[in-house]
Amino acid sequence: MNTQHDSIALFGTSADPPTCGHEALLKGLLNIFPKVVTWASDNPLKNHSIPLQKRYELLKLLVEDIQNPHLEINQKLSSPWTIKTLEKANELWPSSNMIFIIGSDLMEQLPSWLRVKDVLNKARIGVAKREGWPIQENQLQTIKGLGGVIDLLPLDIPDSSSSTFRKRFKLAQIPKVILPLLMNQNLYDIKNK
Repeated sequence: MNTQHDSIALFGTSADPPTCGHEALLKGLLNIFPKVVTWASDNPLKNHSIPLQKRYELLKLLVEDIQNPHLEINQKLSSPWTIKTLEKANELWPSSNMIFIIGSDLMEQLPSWLRVKDVLNKARIGVAKREGWPIQENQLQTIKGLGGVIDLLPLDIPDSSSSTFRKRFKLAQIPKVILPLLMNQNLYDIKNK
């Protein structure tokens, strides 16, 4: 794994809303990489429950609560398309090694991304194993066949997805720092659940 001093872990997320899984991943990445950058974005394969600006505000609260100088939120990287994000990241940090972070749940989807070969040319792919989503050898081989370099990260992320929260409203899956904003603004119609 490439964790040189000039490596940047890039983690974009829908953050719809950020969960304890997002929090665990960000903290875990900080133990591996010298710099971690995150942002909220629209995923072209998902319907989002609240506007991007609100999801950014929630993620920003989480980043501020983690209180680590090596973690930053940079909303300028936000794009529905990974290639656009990586082009912006290369403009901001032209001499850095980019590691684009995904959960193992996105392994199957990655080969269908817009300009996937360009994506894989601009960044290594760091894969965090997500509970309930085992890493499949055939998925690894498909990505490698497209020119991808994959780092399997020594992380196990709990199964606390945003979509599961929206269906079942288990407040224990949401970081405590985010709950007041969810309640005060009645995001996700939380007061009626």
